[in-house]
Amino acid sequence: MPSGTETSAGIGKNRLLHTMVRVRDLDAAVDFYTGKMGMHVLRKREAPEGRYTNVFLGYGSEREITVLELTYNWDQKEPYELGAAFGHLAIGVEDVYEACKRLAAAGVKITRQPGPVQFGKTLIAFIEDPDGRKIELIQEDTLP
Repeated sequence: MPSGTETSAGIGKNRLLHTMVRVRDLDAAVDFYTGKMGMHVLRKREAPEGRYTNVFLGYGSEREITVLELTYNWDQKEPYELGAAFGHLAIGVEDVYEACKRLAAAGVKITRQPGPVQFGKTLIAFIEDPDGRKIELIQEDTLP
């Protein structure tokens, strides 16, 4: 088994670059992830030939951390089915109780109030983005 980030083929180091999610309302999604979750828009790309827009957001440079890609398909009118295989995104926060208090005041739906995980000490909460995707907030100083 390789150690660290070395690949099993032993040909360098890999890392997760981004996670892509499709959104129905790009403005609402960008507002949620920047205004409420504190991410920054890193880049935006319009693709008229494919009739879609990509917006990359994150807490730092794509060259250093994993980021979130929002894909807006211009002709999509109906909400996306989230699917049974998708679980949630996870975002580390400094204080899960304060984060939930601030997010609730901003109108964000809290689907699991902050508290310890069952049979553990890690503090978590769950919220929803505008498309109904679950986001787990994890208090970083309580990670195992």
